[in-house]
Amino acid sequence: MAYRRTPAVQARLDAQRETVLQSAVGLLAERGYGGCTMAAVAERAGIATGSIYQHFANKAELSVQLFRRVVTGEIEAVNAAVALRDTPRQRIAAVVETFAARALRAPRLAYALLVEPADTVVDSERLVFRRAFRDVIATEIAAAVAAGELPEQDPVLTAAALVGAVAEALAGPLAAEPEQSSTEHSDNTRVVPALVSFTLRALGGRDDSDA
Repeated sequence: MAYRRTPAVQARLDAQRETVLQSAVGLLAERGYGGCTMAAVAERAGIATGSIYQHFANKAELSVQLFRRVVTGEIEAVNAAVALRDTPRQRIAAVVETFAARALRAPRLAYALLVEPADTVVDSERLVFRRAFRDVIATEIAAAVAAGELPEQDPVLTAAALVGAVAEALAGPLAAEPEQSSTEHSDNTRVVPALVSFTLRALGGRDDSDA
């Protein structure tokens, strides 16, 4: 007869899996993907390395689940910021502002999410990540065009271009060494407003203080 896990055993395994994922998030923020080895995650989680394979077949599978966990949080944060704005232009600005500001506050984590070399399966997840942000922006562009706030354009194409441009603009600051000069650190305080301004100009609308 096939073995069936008792509710208590399943609850213990679920709790252990959650601990593994939380430990992996912490390591990702500190060391990036390169530092998220199975052994390192197991050590951080306080379990034997072999035990981690009860939950994830290999590092690629763990990385995908880790990526989805972190990205879900980022998308939720952006959607929450968007919900507080009144107009489509303000909501588009909120997407860029929130995404960029959060990335610069956790540069090692954001670098891992956006550009750090990783497994092919993670690269596929990155495309899903970008498309999620693209779709949020595209929805607001379409609303702004319909309301006459922006000129006619392809909302999905424009949104995809904006997401790509913002990610590329952030790559340099995110990759900078922590020991960089104070002048370089202060430059980062100008990155977010510059990206918001760029976004509004690229859309073809006004770039003013009500965005």
